[in-house]
Amino acid sequence: MVISRADVTAVLDVYIQAWTTQNPALIVTIFTEDATYHERAFDAPMQGREAIRAYWQAKVSQSQSRIACRVLNLYLDGDTAIVEWEAEFDDLVKQVRKEMREVAIITFDGYRISSLREYWSSRCVADLVG
Repeated sequence: MVISRADVTAVLDVYIQAWTTQNPALIVTIFTEDATYHERAFDAPMQGREAIRAYWQAKVSQSQSRIACRVLNLYLDGDTAIVEWEAEFDDLVKQVRKEMREVAIITFDGYRISSLREYWSSRCVADLVG
């Protein structure tokens, strides 16, 4: 089965909803049971839904707020999508507002993500005031 652009867009909509609502339970619904999530190029990837859920709980639910995200570009080749998006959020740990641009390489198994590799850059756009 080859995933369609509409299918990928539907999965990305759930990804963005899970991110902006800070919902680790929702994010794992779009990953296969044995999926890998590679957030940093030189670190080992997270493996499996529970590792992904734990990462989102710590990174998104506890460390970010006021999240906004939008897809800029989507390229699809067979079961692999390349997605570019931009986001803004409050980094609660560093007490700054950040702007981020990311490219993700996403491989699908059916309608679920089996592998996600992120490459991103961020910058501080404002200090958070107490």
